[in-house]
Amino acid sequence: MKRSKRIFSIIFLFALTAICHSCKNEVKTSPLKAVKKHSKTAIDHAKGFTMEKMATGVTLLKVNSPWPNAEDTYTYALVPKSKMAHITLNADAYDAIIYTPVDRIVVTSTTHIPALDALNVLDHLVGFPNTDFVSSKKARSLIDKGTIKDLGNNETLNPEMTLALKPDVVIGFGINDQNKGYNTLQRARIPVVYNGDWTERTPLGKAEWIKFFAAFFDTEKTADSLFREIETNYEQAKNMVKNVKKTPTVLSGGLYKDVWYVAGGKSWMAAFLNDANTNYLWRETKETGSIPLSVENVLERGTNAEFWLNPSMHTSYSEMKAANRHYGWFDAFKNEKVFSNAIAKGPTGGLLFYELAPQRPDLVLKDLIAIFHPTVLPDHQSVFFKSLH
Repeated sequence: MKRSKRIFSIIFLFALTAICHSCKNEVKTSPLKAVKKHSKTAIDHAKGFTMEKMATGVTLLKVNSPWPNAEDTYTYALVPKSKMAHITLNADAYDAIIYTPVDRIVVTSTTHIPALDALNVLDHLVGFPNTDFVSSKKARSLIDKGTIKDLGNNETLNPEMTLALKPDVVIGFGINDQNKGYNTLQRARIPVVYNGDWTERTPLGKAEWIKFFAAFFDTEKTADSLFREIETNYEQAKNMVKNVKKTPTVLSGGLYKDVWYVAGGKSWMAAFLNDANTNYLWRETKETGSIPLSVENVLERGTNAEFWLNPSMHTSYSEMKAANRHYGWFDAFKNEKVFSNAIAKGPTGGLLFYELAPQRPDLVLKDLIAIFHPTVLPDHQSVFFKSLH
């Protein structure tokens, strides 16, 4: 009996060892887990995504902020086409697998277009929702030629037209993961990758998403070079006004119906105003978006502000005065020191600021410095912010 138990124990241990050995071999055969050497792409300012290049050549792209307060991280595997025959991935482990460089891409926000243009891959863009919003000259030329198709609008992206374009990937923009158009594309095995550049709170953080786009075209070195140039230009402009003696007071926003929306103190726009060395009147607030206020609240704090930015979508003083008589009570209005980013438009009415500014924060900062500290950049030609007429 003892001898039988001993034999059984030996057989059990042998079987257990074999199973464990098999498990170890299974781990080693996994194309991503087997490698020990990998490298992370340097992301210095953006908080919403990371990229990690595995020794196999596969890039793991993780987007942790596709929209504000997102609870899940989305993980995408970008596989070089030159190596796809030698790499096997478990599709269930990723939100999408994309083979790079992609040949046909659909993007869904105008903020995506400047990155493609800068990387010189705009000719790979085959579709966009509501092309009237696009301001880029090169993109408009491609739209006019019919190379870039209009796909409706982002929330109801036309699935039939999109599927007909046979894109290798759709770069999605959304406030949550409930976009029915995207769900239809995913069921048809079209990869949808969420982009969250708009959730970044700093100017350079938004601009660094050019590295996100570069990963789909194997142009990472180009993206790094372009971003470093933007970063350098931005920091140089910031340092120009770092020690100026006078910091002008600035009011922002305007009325929408009966509510006045100003930029929160932790918002993207407030970051620009801080780097332009101004005394933004709501800089101490904690909001990252807009703050709803009454006219009385704004009058109490902002009547004597020296400058005023973005009075809703108004582009002239007469238009402002006709819209609301309270506007005429502010010193910035009386002294004609009101500037707007809603004046510079593309040929079909798209606002240049909302397309190009996230990618070129250095130009935005120079615009603001030229307004608030005109002797620092006396020859600067404004790109986004124009004086009301």
